Amino acid sequence: MNAHIRANLWLLGATVLLCCVLYPLSLWAIGQSVFPHRATGSLVVEDGKTIGSILIAQPFVCDEYFWPRPSAVSYNAAGSGGSNYGASNPKLRARVAQTLGPIVKYAQSNRLVGKDIERWFQRDCFQGKPNIVAQWAEKYPFAAQDWVKADSLNGEYVRDWQTAHVEEIEAWRKNNPDITDPKPDDLAVPFFDSFSRTFPGRWPGTVEDKAGKRIVPTMEDSSIQANFFEMWLEEHSDVKLEQVPADLVMASGSGLDPHITLKNAEYQLDRVADAWSKKTGGKPRDVRKAIEMLLQEKSTAPLGGWAGVELINVLEVNRALRDREMFFRLREKGR
Repeated sequence: MNAHIRANLWLLGATVLLCCVLYPLSLWAIGQSVFPHRATGSLVVEDGKTIGSILIAQPFVCDEYFWPRPSAVSYNAAGSGGSNYGASNPKLRARVAQTLGPIVKYAQSNRLVGKDIERWFQRDCFQGKPNIVAQWAEKYPFAAQDWVKADSLNGEYVRDWQTAHVEEIEAWRKNNPDITDPKPDDLAVPFFDSFSRTFPGRWPGTVEDKAGKRIVPTMEDSSIQANFFEMWLEEHSDVKLEQVPADLVMASGSGLDPHITLKNAEYQLDRVADAWSKKTGGKPRDVRKAIEMLLQEKSTAPLGGWAGVELINVLEVNRALRDREMFFRLREKGR
């Protein structure tokens, strides 16, 4: 009996020593000695500060940078995951449409659709009916609520409207007796209905100047292009638009994919090159050519090109763009 107990204890001890100590210790030693950068998370450090990892996507919104894929988790690496929205889900369709509005182009002229959406919006008419903003809120109530929740400034604007429109709030309460203390996003639809009647052909856009950041009724705003693209498309169903790479508008399964396809980057190239040309004073054609060369230089395909399409690491390319800002300036000066 004692012999069996000793044998089992020796087996338990050997297993713990091998699997819980020696094996992970050997992996750690190999990782730290052979490829320490990858073993520590492929972190990107600048001036002693960690700014990200080349394995995890992060948001870029400025025009001079390439944008990553959409993220269902807002690029939060603490909890990766997808939205799990099906193709027929109106929330997925609305999000894709909002992404497309400011970037989609006409097929033949390669011209952006966005300004035409704004001009159409200013007519304040959809399918023969006025108050286009009110119609949008009724048609996409979840999108209207998302606008209110997207920024604290938006919520405060709706809260101020709520204080000044007591009668409208009371009428809304009668139709929604279950909500005794409505939040700003609960009032999104009646707010946009009131806004549309007060400011026809206008949108509550955000401006920032010396007086600070505030919301004003505007006729031109990128959010108009985003929110009204699908309604514009309903009235222009015969228009031919350029096809958009799928990964430009669809999130990955994790929501943290750090790569985009080379086709995706090339679709964004006009915007990026134009922004760098304006920022540095460089000639648009020269700047574009330099960025094209950078994309070719940084593009890689899985398994050394034997599988998959060419990919671009967004953080890596955007860092390279920033580092080449002086190159764009010097090239313009002919140095």
